[in-house]
Amino acid sequence: MRSFAEHLSAPAGQGALRDHPHSGAAGGAACGDVVRIAVRIDGDRVLEAGFDAEGCGALTAAASAVVESIEGGTFLDACFIGAEEISNALGGLTPPKRHAAELAADGLHRALGAAAKDAAVAITPDARRTLVAMSGGVDSAAAAQLALDAGDQVVAVTLELWADPATDGELSCCSPQAVRGARELAHRMGIPHVTLDLRERFRAEVVERFLDGYAAGRTPNPCVRCNGEVRFDAMLDLAEALGAAKLATGHYARIARDEHGPLVREAADPAKDQSYMLAKLDPALLDRLSFPLGGLTKDGVRALAREAGLPVADKRESQDLCFVAGLGGRAFLQRHGGPRLRRPGPIVDRDGRVLGRHEGHHNYTVGQRRGLGVAAPEPVYVLEKDAATNTVVVGSKDELATTRVPLDEVTLHRDPGQVETVRLRYHAHPIACRVLVRENGGMEVELERAAHAVAPGQLACLMSQDRVVGEGTIGEPR
Repeated sequence: MRSFAEHLSAPAGQGALRDHPHSGAAGGAACGDVVRIAVRIDGDRVLEAGFDAEGCGALTAAASAVVESIEGGTFLDACFIGAEEISNALGGLTPPKRHAAELAADGLHRALGAAAKDAAVAITPDARRTLVAMSGGVDSAAAAQLALDAGDQVVAVTLELWADPATDGELSCCSPQAVRGARELAHRMGIPHVTLDLRERFRAEVVERFLDGYAAGRTPNPCVRCNGEVRFDAMLDLAEALGAAKLATGHYARIARDEHGPLVREAADPAKDQSYMLAKLDPALLDRLSFPLGGLTKDGVRALAREAGLPVADKRESQDLCFVAGLGGRAFLQRHGGPRLRRPGPIVDRDGRVLGRHEGHHNYTVGQRRGLGVAAPEPVYVLEKDAATNTVVVGSKDELATTRVPLDEVTLHRDPGQVETVRLRYHAHPIACRVLVRENGGMEVELERAAHAVAPGQLACLMSQDRVVGEGTIGEPR
């Protein structure tokens, strides 16, 4: 092991792989220190590594230590390298210099993730290897611990989806801070960790569609779309590259099978059930997935984590969408929505009488009563938002009731006659129903009892007993 001074005077890999695509950068204007680390991988081996660094000498030494630690080793060995290992390789860094090891670790893991995402990694499959999605919270840590207890060879992955200085990265499951925390937790558990940077894809496919939905007068559910179209696809691709037989997550859900194949099933604990959030998952993927917490309660999961000595056993849960954490939905829309959302207009009743003004229809949700700023002899509620006329329509609670819910973008995994109930919001009680197929090929749900505050843009989760047999987006009233 070379000393700090030796790494500083003769850095290993400095300037190498400068134009290589599998690289990762860390640092920036806030601290003035920037490092870029690159790796050249063939199969399961790191054939070469290189770096460029600007700023303090400790960053150059830390990046050099990274290069020497990983060159010639396996991809998974490199995934064990964190700030602590880099500091130890330099003989121990003082607190002011520890920042250099953290930046070098961030750059390394972004480079490893870039190589994995680009299919440069290919590891021999192993039936006992499990990839676990880790957010840094208690649920994903417990899922990883259960896989370890079962004797699996565990690899952890964290998705970096969003970075915004206005949000609280400590409360998000996908921020740079969350990635670093999840990596440190995985290493503490003896698990190699991979970071996948999906920020561009997440912004284009989830956040922009979220903003577009509000601009169109809808109330979209981005988490359902992220799970169904971004998150799981990327992690399953990584599992294949790493030779992992399955992907385990900390979701509270189960998997059921009938004569046609697997389906998402509600969790044993109805208070924590997340089957609604997984409704867009393609059932064809379920044979490669595992939800080990599906039969447990939250208290049971925390007890498991405490018994295993996991430091996140009592970590609080985030209550916000990951990309609005600490900022709030309304402030996020104001910050990122632009002119398409900042359009004042009238608040009207069903007859078109103007009762007030709004500063943007995106600030209102169907069923909302408080904060309307409308003087009326009886309580009024938001009935609908008309983006075309830029109006918010209000009326009585009775006018909110409906027994017919139109569906757009419907996906059915079983015959529509098997649909017994529908959930119209996350954690909403299921309502008995039947699916009607219209002559034009469209679909709607006929409810056994009236529902209130049915918001266009939300997901309708179609159930047969406790199994998800389809889903659709709630459309505009017809």
